[in-house]
Amino acid sequence: MIRRVVYVVDYEIGQFAPLLKWMGGGLWRGAFRAGAVGVFILGLAAACLACCGGGAWAGEGGDKAQAGDAMLAKGDSVLGLSNNISVIYEARNGDYWFGSETDGVHRYDGKQIVRYNVKVGLATASIREIKEDKAGAILIATQQGAIFKFDGQVFTRLVAKKGDGAMAHWRLDSDDVWLRGGSMKNGMYRYDGETLYDLEFPKHFMADGYYKQFPNSPWSPYEVYCIYRDKKGNMWFGTSNFGICRYDGEKLSWLYDKDLTETPEGGSFGIRSIAEDSDGKFWFCNSKYRYTIRKKDQEKGLISYLKEPGVANLRTSAGKDKIYYLAIARGKGKEIWMATFDQGIWQYDGTKIRRYPIVDGANSEGAAAINPTTIYKDKKGGLWVGTQQAGVFKYDGKVFVKFVPAN
Repeated sequence: MIRRVVYVVDYEIGQFAPLLKWMGGGLWRGAFRAGAVGVFILGLAAACLACCGGGAWAGEGGDKAQAGDAMLAKGDSVLGLSNNISVIYEARNGDYWFGSETDGVHRYDGKQIVRYNVKVGLATASIREIKEDKAGAILIATQQGAIFKFDGQVFTRLVAKKGDGAMAHWRLDSDDVWLRGGSMKNGMYRYDGETLYDLEFPKHFMADGYYKQFPNSPWSPYEVYCIYRDKKGNMWFGTSNFGICRYDGEKLSWLYDKDLTETPEGGSFGIRSIAEDSDGKFWFCNSKYRYTIRKKDQEKGLISYLKEPGVANLRTSAGKDKIYYLAIARGKGKEIWMATFDQGIWQYDGTKIRRYPIVDGANSEGAAAINPTTIYKDKKGGLWVGTQQAGVFKYDGKVFVKFVPAN
């Protein structure tokens, strides 16, 4: 079953819709500060605002539209990007896609920006992921669990196929696209170019203890925060409370380290980023350690690993010796770039650590801090940063400067 929305681009200059508060677009559990996390839960008003904005399709459980419904809508040609950008993706055709927590998606082809959001039929203004399938179609995952496919002319809402059994529809194929689900989903989606499969994790060994302690949790401890494919083709999933899961095509294996999921101040940061460095070591959202993954698992499906020092000699403005980062990107050689919410961008070259504050303007002295939400490396090696309140920045070799699209 599919749901289709046909978009016709309006080439008149559209007006920016009033921006909602960034937090209202998603169920963020962390208030980030100086390498630490203070945990909070957003109110029902913010959650309802994200789910129901625009009155369009509401997500995994509350859709108003029925299968087969079609809707003719217009994308707005706009002068600039949303102030809030949390997802950046470069398509194979050279188009850049920018996802917002509050204002849908923007497509930039080097000449003009077209915005698609709830006003024109996209299920929600809050975007979680943007990826591309083997045919070049763009796939968009929303906060409420809706998955849309854009073939260059038509948006189609994909309806996922559920399976019977704990590991139904799990398969490892290099061409498949893996996508995050909504906040209450136990698992993720896999798209093979024809069918979207709804995948669920089998019961986790920590599940009974978690639900006993948190019987009324407003999110799923299995919720997937990030998805990563390693050099060998294995899929890795960072979860909100159960650590890290790896799928090798045959089985699921888990890695739980309290230092990663929980912060010293208390509360859950979750596994928000995963990356394999040039040495084949893994980094999991925390600068203090990196991990060597051993070939053979431990008993009961646990990943066997060696925990070793990560970034040495790091000190935040609050005196912390580590940072929790939202996103990570590989740079040149041994470089890794880490995006933190309140400490800007950190670059580590294997020896030295350097911090790049994100500021809007040539003179950074006394400028208000800008909060990064993601960092992305494009196909030419360029580094892009999305922010909560100031749009997109790009690295010029020395600093991150505000990206102003050519129109």
